Amino acid sequence: MELSAEYLREKLQAEHVEVEEKTPNRCASSFRVLVVSAKFEGKPLFQRHPLVNTCLAEELLHIHAFEQKTLTPRTVGP
Repeated sequence: MELSAEYLREKLQAEHVEVEEKTPNRCASSFRVLVVSAKFEGKPLFQRHPLVNTCLAEELLHIHAFEQKTLTPRTVGP
């Protein structure tokens, strides 16, 4: 499986997604993501992260390090 920032961005499909590949020498996959979605409204952090993890369940089996920040459109502002 070829993992890339673009692949993860397309897979997450939210109002706003930023993916930063943190893999310095390509020996292990490491990503940092920011996901902004209305699906997170009214949900605390411990309920938001599993939504992202479920979406990327197959990919996370091949990722060494995964950091995520999940926000709602309201917390991002205009």
